[in-house]
Amino acid sequence: MSSAAVGAVVVALGAAASLTGIGVVVLGLLGRRPQWWRESRALVWTMFVMAAVSIVWMERALINRDFTIEFVAQHGSSQTSAVFNVATLWSALEGSILLWTFVLTGYVAAVVVKFREKRDDPMMAWVLLTLFVVCAFFFLLMVGPSNPFRSFDPPPGYDGPGPNPLLQSHILMAFHPPILYLGYVGFTVPFAFAIGALTTGRVGEGWLLATRRWTVMAWGFLTLGIVLGAWWSYETLGWGGYWAWDPVENASFLPWLTGTAFIHSVMVQERRGMLRVWNLSLVISTFALTILGTFITRAGVLESVHAFSESAVGPALLAFFTLIVVVSLGLIAWRGDQLRSPGRMDSPISREGAFLANNVLFTAFAFVVLLGTVFPLIVEAINDDRISVGNPYFDRMTMPIGFTLLFLMAVAPVLPWRKASPGVLGDRLIWPAWIGAGAMVLSVVVGARGWAPTLAFGLGGFAGGAALRQVVLATRRQGWRGLVGRTNGGMIVHVGVVLIAVAFAASNAYVRQDTFLLEQGQTVTFAGHEFTYESLDFRSFPNRDEQRVSIGIDGGQAYEPGIANYPFAGRNIGIASVRSTLFDDIALSVDSFPVDDAGVATGDVVIRVTVQPLIVWLWIGGLVMAVGTLLAVVPGKRRNPTSPVSAPLPPIDQPVEELV
Repeated sequence: MSSAAVGAVVVALGAAASLTGIGVVVLGLLGRRPQWWRESRALVWTMFVMAAVSIVWMERALINRDFTIEFVAQHGSSQTSAVFNVATLWSALEGSILLWTFVLTGYVAAVVVKFREKRDDPMMAWVLLTLFVVCAFFFLLMVGPSNPFRSFDPPPGYDGPGPNPLLQSHILMAFHPPILYLGYVGFTVPFAFAIGALTTGRVGEGWLLATRRWTVMAWGFLTLGIVLGAWWSYETLGWGGYWAWDPVENASFLPWLTGTAFIHSVMVQERRGMLRVWNLSLVISTFALTILGTFITRAGVLESVHAFSESAVGPALLAFFTLIVVVSLGLIAWRGDQLRSPGRMDSPISREGAFLANNVLFTAFAFVVLLGTVFPLIVEAINDDRISVGNPYFDRMTMPIGFTLLFLMAVAPVLPWRKASPGVLGDRLIWPAWIGAGAMVLSVVVGARGWAPTLAFGLGGFAGGAALRQVVLATRRQGWRGLVGRTNGGMIVHVGVVLIAVAFAASNAYVRQDTFLLEQGQTVTFAGHEFTYESLDFRSFPNRDEQRVSIGIDGGQAYEPGIANYPFAGRNIGIASVRSTLFDDIALSVDSFPVDDAGVATGDVVIRVTVQPLIVWLWIGGLVMAVGTLLAVVPGKRRNPTSPVSAPLPPIDQPVEELV
């Protein structure tokens, strides 16, 4: 049996296991036979093993350059370095779906292990059924339009082109997509529990408690994946930026926005029993947006450095997205009476009031981004006209929302539940307010100009001061445990968000960029720095040739931007070089190497210099957010219930309880 045939059989077995799992659970539910859905767990392990074997088999084919598999023939190469040869798996459509399925079955197996003591619970049967359906969809994609194991008959001496040169020029490509997928796919778990809660009518707070850490971890992986993607873009594309409102960037940002709203909103339901419909809608929207994002990325409906080529998976993904939305809305409508919240808001000036405002803003943010992303696709589908929605739209529409969110980040954590008195609020916000005012004054003193960045610095100081105040108070009361738990870890996350917001405002408002034609030995001055063209160098590698220049900065260390030529791909790719400090970044890239009238290189170079302040704090802020996420999933000190809604829930056989 050929290598391609072995891989295809393994994928088919995974698809058969998922479809059989659907049948077994459905028959068990119809016949009220718990032992049926209990035994279906063996099929979960079958799916996981088949997905794992598929991944290993494909990686084996890539490492051994087995060009009898079409995916390897199209994207592998004997010239690709070892690290990027492994990363080739997720550099193209079929491999990315394979990785998605493997991560998904891993999550399903983890759910089975975590909730093994609840295996006879009907709600777990519906959770498993939902997970089987999602797994079946992705396995069937691989059996059909996205088959990674199609056979290929390579001619003698055949060698593949390798992955897209942009995807084999930076080590972050080995980490950014898998981490992003851990976040994307992780939201399947809370979605499955939401469907289970709706189908069984157990729509209280228990399903939220059962999936709290799953949701936070998925959100944390998605956050880290987005930050790593921005870092990759900044250091690879050579344009001096890290976020361009690219449709595929937006595709990952949309579920992050709704997921962030959900993480905040669940605290209101757990504490006060409010926002039940809202929370179900948010978690369903988050999962649905991951499928929509997959459609945008992999259906070939747009042009993007991140997008894969056009394929037949687009209609399937769009149909699955539609099915999710229709079924979920139908279940919410069906359970409308049971979803009435037992709690009510006593005052808008309270923590629940601030969280509600936070939710509205995040939802508005997501709508603005979604509209700007899909509107050009809709226009093209209707009129066959290509239009683009550029940065001015996104910047103008999202800036006021971002400012308001920073303000709420400062106010919400210090607000008490139910109702706040002006005196209490003033006492808790006085020091954060002084920090915010000090940040604005300091920014002006060091040269900040313009109302928008100055306001961003002030609100950043205000929100950061409020978060640090909470952390200090918690550590004074609880010692080191004041750093762990959802609330305390969340404040660390807030600090990371503030760092990113301030760095984003500074780097965008005060970016300076220019191009220079330099002769060897020539020095130019720009943005307070000196740049000297020292030398020109040619280098040869198995898969590319590089032409680099040595540029000395401020009479010190030299940096080497250049241009790489990938013969198999027939493309020239810029190689950026970045000097990072805590205060500013200097990004160098080569625009061209001029030639004379005879087409001979002159030895001159045209370089682009980009100077941006505080860029490194974007990556530091992302790291702080990742650390905060880890701290948030560590069990903190349990608080005593303060209302009937947050009191211990009744036993598993009563309708209101779920799976804590």
